[in-house]
Amino acid sequence: MHSFFSTLGLDAPIVQAPMAGVQNHHLALAVCKAGGLGSLPAAMLSPDALQTELQALTAATARSYNVNFFCHVPPQADPAREARWHQALAPYYREWGLDATKMPSGPGRVPFNHESADVLETFRPAVVSFHFGLPAPDLLARVKRWGSRVLSSATTVQEALWLQANGADAVIAQGLEAGGHRGMFLTDDLSTQCGTFALLPQIVQAVSVPVIAAGGIATPQGITAAKMLGAAGVQIGTAYLCSHEATTSALHRAALQSPAAQHTALTNLFSGRPARGIVNRVMRELGPIGAQVPAFPLATAAIASLRAAAESAGSSDFTPLWSGQNTCGTRHLGAADITQDFVRAWQATA
Repeated sequence: MHSFFSTLGLDAPIVQAPMAGVQNHHLALAVCKAGGLGSLPAAMLSPDALQTELQALTAATARSYNVNFFCHVPPQADPAREARWHQALAPYYREWGLDATKMPSGPGRVPFNHESADVLETFRPAVVSFHFGLPAPDLLARVKRWGSRVLSSATTVQEALWLQANGADAVIAQGLEAGGHRGMFLTDDLSTQCGTFALLPQIVQAVSVPVIAAGGIATPQGITAAKMLGAAGVQIGTAYLCSHEATTSALHRAALQSPAAQHTALTNLFSGRPARGIVNRVMRELGPIGAQVPAFPLATAAIASLRAAAESAGSSDFTPLWSGQNTCGTRHLGAADITQDFVRAWQATA
């Protein structure tokens, strides 16, 4: 096992992908206890909520864990673009009996900041990971000063080189198959994105830090393939979405277990950034990528009202059904059992 992981006390370098909105510390805890690196997503947590989750996690285990943050630059409001977005959603508001003149707005997600760092410093987790690059140098210096290892996602070789040059201790090679938000941060050009098993060996060749493969890895066979291509570890998310400890909704679980899960696409409709999810009504009717959608994360609030109304009626037409392209590993099992299968797969590969 690469020294990056051996110093964390893991049984195998299996990283549970942080999945904001569908998990809390219970999933991270189960993965940690089974010998992997459990992850707590903090992108949607207030400082008080982060404190509560970290207290619960550290009270239940002494094993290493990862805490994940977004580190995007908050955008400037664009009233014209917001108006176009509201116009696109207005017919759906009327359909569901909502007042289209009172669409909510606001960021919904706040990037890593000193307030979050103040909470985190008390716990000093073994690993802190970031999405959309790295935080400002002073914030990154704080994290490294108290001893946490730093991970971040790269979707291109150029991003991997940038992360290495700017302080990442390891790089997550996020292939195009991955569910949820793309970690891309040096470009908005989706044509630069490629699959995991094309991206992984290129990044392994380009950087000297350990590389963690992510995207489409949902079975022991996928782990074996990633290891053979030079991965020092793997990050797995979709395979945990139907686990007992995940907070994935019944509607989302049903979609993951249905033929609909065979059709995923990148969409910016739910947040303003490209993210992979199962294609549903709003993605089909508006098109998965819309130029009228406000910049991340300003798209979230207006569509959230539609989501709430539809879900109350048993519909996932406006729900972000995040999923990777490979759902064959999703099982209704405890996260520890799922993790142990992955640990054995890694250990069995020479």
